[in-house]
Amino acid sequence: MFSDIPPTSDLVIRPLAYRDIDVVEQWLSQQGVHEQPFGKHTLLPQSMTAPLQRLQWLTGTAKQRIYVAERGDKLLGVAQVAPFNENRTTWQVQQLAATEFTEVGTQLLRHCFSSILEARTWMLEINIEHQDALALYRHNGFQPLAQLTYWQISSTQLAQLAQQTPSLPNLLKVTNADAPLLYQLDTASMPALVRQVFDRHSRDFRISLTDWLQDSFASWIAQAHASRAYVFEPQRKAAIAAYTLYACQDGRSPHWLELTVHPAYTWLYPELFAHLARVLQPYAPAPLVLVSTDYQPEREAYLEQCADPIRHSLMMSRSVWHKVREVRSTLPEGLTLSEVLQGLQTHHRPQPGRMSTKEGMQVYYQEPDQGNG
Repeated sequence: MFSDIPPTSDLVIRPLAYRDIDVVEQWLSQQGVHEQPFGKHTLLPQSMTAPLQRLQWLTGTAKQRIYVAERGDKLLGVAQVAPFNENRTTWQVQQLAATEFTEVGTQLLRHCFSSILEARTWMLEINIEHQDALALYRHNGFQPLAQLTYWQISSTQLAQLAQQTPSLPNLLKVTNADAPLLYQLDTASMPALVRQVFDRHSRDFRISLTDWLQDSFASWIAQAHASRAYVFEPQRKAAIAAYTLYACQDGRSPHWLELTVHPAYTWLYPELFAHLARVLQPYAPAPLVLVSTDYQPEREAYLEQCADPIRHSLMMSRSVWHKVREVRSTLPEGLTLSEVLQGLQTHHRPQPGRMSTKEGMQVYYQEPDQGNG
């Protein structure tokens, strides 16, 4: 549902302009920003993220949409949203900042809901400690979807895991041809409600040339090495686990891991972490950070033995199907819809007939019975 706060007449919400970039960069880099983009990890450091983001804004190559709220000549708020999947049916609120958080934040959200018509579902990730932002999103129709826990495995624990010998005979590198396998794995690894909100398809797991260039540039700047692989089950012809590992080469930032495991193959967790620990051995000592959701209890049970929780977030979603209002046709008094449908049915039984064409072909058609009317 929408907020009960009426729109203010003097508050103008518009897309980002060139003159707003300095103020927007300052706001989005403040500690008061409550959200972070869910999903893909950002390799670039903060010193490089802002210049690259500014270049994308100026050239129009960024997928994000940024709206600002102003009253007079003073900016009061900013909202950054972006599509979550390739079909652009699910959008996410990446960042939101405002001086009058409740009033201006509500108007920014309502503007996004009404202006981006292709979005059927909205989602976001928010730290559970920000109670004001939680109240704002709940008031604007967002509901909890899943709880997320960020875990950190220390470099000492990684060294201990590297001493184990993993057994992963069918570990293959990921290519775009493996997108259907990764899509099936992603579908099986989450409940139906989360899968419906994400609305992913096989092309969401393909890497375009633009994304590959951006990842390569980010890896070069951040001195990180990205590797993608999956475990193939030959009998089922399916992928049962997949990971993307961003290994920091100089040790200045933690390693980052994105991991997906089929619920029927939870025994792969010790094998995968032993393999990943061995992969990280040539790099400088640094902790490994990954995220898990509350619908993956086996993963959290394993991580409790070798990792420490460092942050708790909440994934929230909101549907916009309420925009389609129910329209009831007005029928004459005493007339029901079933009677109308019966009146459209024919009262004559059709009989087969035939006619001849010039080429000698016979075409069969249905001819009504003239004797029953």
